[in-house]
Amino acid sequence: MTAWKSKRKVMQRYDLTAQMYDERYAEEQEAKYKKAFETVKITNGTVLDVGCGSGLFFNLVAVKAQIVVGVDVSRKLLLQAKEHSKSFGNVYVIQADADHLPFVNGFFDDVFVFTVLQNMPKPNETLQELKRVAKQEGSVVVTALKKAFALNAFMDLLEGAGLRVVSFVDDEDLKCYVACCRPLSA
Repeated sequence: MTAWKSKRKVMQRYDLTAQMYDERYAEEQEAKYKKAFETVKITNGTVLDVGCGSGLFFNLVAVKAQIVVGVDVSRKLLLQAKEHSKSFGNVYVIQADADHLPFVNGFFDDVFVFTVLQNMPKPNETLQELKRVAKQEGSVVVTALKKAFALNAFMDLLEGAGLRVVSFVDDEDLKCYVACCRPLSA
């Protein structure tokens, strides 16, 4: 299956389930957000939420950041994210592919990617793109579903993409690993 066909299937699946997204995933996602915030301290910078879904993360990050941009491939999830963003003056949503982000190099202080990699046909390329849009001194927080990635494979993937892991959570209560990384110099 081509990369685009694979992504299109993901987009269609999330478009179909958008109405029940929060009900289905809110508790699990919020647990990941809390683990991420144990390591990353956002201080009035620029934040990118890749695979923002319905915008659940906005509630936690918008009060700490100067600008928050949420991107997702699902149009219907983005419509929900847009509704969530209305209560904040600093949150913007854009429909985009995580492998081809419409931002200049090194723009974001912090890049968050919750539960996205298993949906990407070439996760290494996705991670390279995330690294590209992060500032050199910024952070890239990535989760990976344990059922989709063995621990060693996930660590190798991060390293291969030029990301240095600075903290890592493998909590048995989470379905994902949570890695906070820094981009390595080119």
